[in-house]
Amino acid sequence: MRHLLNPLDFSVEEIDQLLDLASDIEANPAKYAHVCDGKKIATLFYEPSTRTRLSFEAAMLNLGGRVLGFASADSSSASKGESVADTIRVISCFADICAMRHPKEGAPMVASLHSSIPVINAGDGGHQHPTQTLTDLMTIRSLKGRLNNLTVGLCGDLKFGRTVHSLINALSRYTGIRFVLISPPELRVPDYIIEDTLNAKGIEYKEVENLDEAMPELDILYMTRVQRERFFNEEDYIRMKDCYILDKKKMELARDDMFVLHPLPRVNEISVEVDNDPRAAYFKQVQYGVYVRMALIMTLLEVEKPC
Repeated sequence: MRHLLNPLDFSVEEIDQLLDLASDIEANPAKYAHVCDGKKIATLFYEPSTRTRLSFEAAMLNLGGRVLGFASADSSSASKGESVADTIRVISCFADICAMRHPKEGAPMVASLHSSIPVINAGDGGHQHPTQTLTDLMTIRSLKGRLNNLTVGLCGDLKFGRTVHSLINALSRYTGIRFVLISPPELRVPDYIIEDTLNAKGIEYKEVENLDEAMPELDILYMTRVQRERFFNEEDYIRMKDCYILDKKKMELARDDMFVLHPLPRVNEISVEVDNDPRAAYFKQVQYGVYVRMALIMTLLEVEKPC
């Protein structure tokens, strides 16, 4: 039995196989409509989510399986003080696989230690969000045709953004990757990621504050929102939230083959006028997330690929 707690739990070769499977699902959805007949996924979401929770549920339904779970801690026995360890022991009696989102870093790992079914980390605090990373990798590969030799700009909240941290770790395993880290000083990438990943692996990167100057050199621009829930006081959030807003004028500075990604939800960091630009890929990204999660469910449940 296997879990997915961190994007690095899968080797590069395994990720490539997973993305190949996801691409085949995209091309031939009807072929996979019943591969998980009789299987159930439990979605254990201790904090709010729209895309991730519904994406997992859509993925399992598309495979012919069924869904159970809860959408907030208040609607679970966690409100009565039940531990994650006890919850997963109970859920293991009901479901074949589970996806867990939790505000505390490491909670899905704790669950995996007490679970008799595969556990997927659907986001734990500011730590990891591996299925979003797999989604990002599929989006980039589908749009650019490769996951190497790319200049990737990461913009906005690079300090608290778990999607950014996971993507840096994942892309750093491919050759020819260069990062442009675009943020105010207060929201820079944490030192441990700079030291343990970028410097340790000799990955080329630079930290800048000006988005306009970075635009012309990028293959991918990954925008993030400034997250109110990750700040300790409202004053800091208000001061930072409008630091970077991508609009039509800024898009004119970019290459014709540069694509914009965003893990969503957005607040105002991408103007709605950008939505009609063919380089705006963040809604395509959502659809790719369903295919990736379908492939992941099949892989962890060891479901045989149909002929």
